[in-house]
Amino acid sequence: MLSGHTDTVPFDEDRWSGDPFTLREQDQRWYGLGTADMKGFFAVVLEAIRGLDLDSLKQPLILLATADEESSMCGARSLLDAQRRLGRHAVIGEPTGLRPIRIHKGITMESIRVTGSASHSSNPLFEVEAPTLNLGHIHGGDNPNRICGECELHFDIRPLPGMSLEQLRAELDRRLAGVLDDTALRLERQPLFEGIPAMETAAGTQIVRATEQLTGVSAEAVAFGTEDPFLNALGMETMILGPGSIDQAHQPDEYIALDQLEPAMRIIRGLVERFCR
Repeated sequence: MLSGHTDTVPFDEDRWSGDPFTLREQDQRWYGLGTADMKGFFAVVLEAIRGLDLDSLKQPLILLATADEESSMCGARSLLDAQRRLGRHAVIGEPTGLRPIRIHKGITMESIRVTGSASHSSNPLFEVEAPTLNLGHIHGGDNPNRICGECELHFDIRPLPGMSLEQLRAELDRRLAGVLDDTALRLERQPLFEGIPAMETAAGTQIVRATEQLTGVSAEAVAFGTEDPFLNALGMETMILGPGSIDQAHQPDEYIALDQLEPAMRIIRGLVERFCR
């Protein structure tokens, strides 16, 4: 299975030098929203298999396009919920510069809200003789001369393989509760989204060995998250491998270098030959 997501992130048109929705070739690059992250992968796959005799394949070749990878991952989650078993091996075409990736961190985003009592900033519970400074807007507050009665902090955690998101959240709750012992403050922690587990595909699996042989590069790890954990949970051996650079993801004037396209097509054809023919 060759997998990618169809959505892109929002963009600021004023920071683009051209129309984000019009593909533009310049300086041996294709510019446009999603060229690297990651609509370009679909075009590369379709071109790579154009000349193959698909009727001769002995195993199915599936092209999977998912929705909302950049936000809720609802496409991959829906496959997992439905237990749609679509194959034994998968490659997700996120931009890796054609370097095979078998490990990545997970991600969870959390919100911590601390509620106390508002008051005038001239009386922040210190002696009058002491000068004071009031941080009046930390996702909270409404005026510099008022101590905010409620503050909210948003942050993310990037766990490693083997670290449970639920255990991390439980540890957060335990430590935060200790910080506010013996105070009148009330604390609430809420996840900002469900989170993405970390993933690791074992080094000796067929898909890892195949991508290493086709690229000539040993499999690596990255810090960004993908839909890989959900495909692995369906029983697949999954790798991340695609043209383009992750440095271009979510950037104005996003592009994919043209010299990545032919090598990418060669790798895809090699994977089809290896696993489907």
